[in-house]
Amino acid sequence: MSAHLDPKQLDALVAVAEHASFSKAAAALRLTLAAVSLRVSALEESLGQRLLVRGKRVTVSPSGAKLLAHVRQVRLMEADVLGELQGSLGAGQGMQTLSVAVNADSLTAWFLSGVAPTLKRHRLLLDVMIDDQDHTLEALKQGQVVGCVTTSAQSIAGCAAVPLGVMRYRCVASPGARQKWRTPAGNVSLHRMLSSPAVVFNRKDGLQDAFLRQHFALTHAAYPRHFVPAVDAFEHAIAQGLGWGMVPDLTVGKLSQTLGLVEVFEDKPVDVPLVWQHWVKESTASKRLTQAVVAAAAHTLQPNSPS
Repeated sequence: MSAHLDPKQLDALVAVAEHASFSKAAAALRLTLAAVSLRVSALEESLGQRLLVRGKRVTVSPSGAKLLAHVRQVRLMEADVLGELQGSLGAGQGMQTLSVAVNADSLTAWFLSGVAPTLKRHRLLLDVMIDDQDHTLEALKQGQVVGCVTTSAQSIAGCAAVPLGVMRYRCVASPGARQKWRTPAGNVSLHRMLSSPAVVFNRKDGLQDAFLRQHFALTHAAYPRHFVPAVDAFEHAIAQGLGWGMVPDLTVGKLSQTLGLVEVFEDKPVDVPLVWQHWVKESTASKRLTQAVVAAAAHTLQPNSPS
């Protein structure tokens, strides 16, 4: 007998995956913990596949990720159909939620402002997962999001990869900090700079290492680091003279005016090519989001270098 996808079991799976917890999923669904566990176990048994990996934090197995992606795609497609039917009947159309994974710099510098008009015009809700651009693809693989801003140009199964352009970063510091690193000749001493801490967004942030590797051939540089995983606080930490850091070229002008930040090495940028990966089978809402993301990137990012 063929397996049957029970809607209640799928609801339980989605809730556990989203909350990474059976107890939190039970609270969200207003069910008992036992009921949620039973539904997920019954779904796994009917499919003959382990969909979740139980632990202190519940994660999704590769089979679970495929099923979650399918469920989210189907639900967005259903929302399209319902919207058309309700529209034809004169009923008001509800709002759809689209989950995306975006790095914090892109979110602040261009993503939100770029997609905002589309979200408002088509009554779309955004559920943003923030992660480093080298790690956002994992959320798409797990079926958690419909699209992600990533550095990976190799499309994963069932997805398309659209080059967005280059996000350029600059090394900045406070004027006082930069002055301390100057030699009598007026040049900034890298040795002096590295004796001061770097301000790093989080432990996944590799921009500082990329800067040192690309421009100074330092592959395993040892330097002290502050970790400040919030964009505003990160910028203010640099302005307070706590150290040097890498910020998007798009925001350097604003940060110079508002916080007084200055470039440390004006001729040494770091370019990060960005890609939008999204499901090939997209709902109308997802297609609109993809179009908005690509248009926003084309308007704000540096063009990719010709290959």
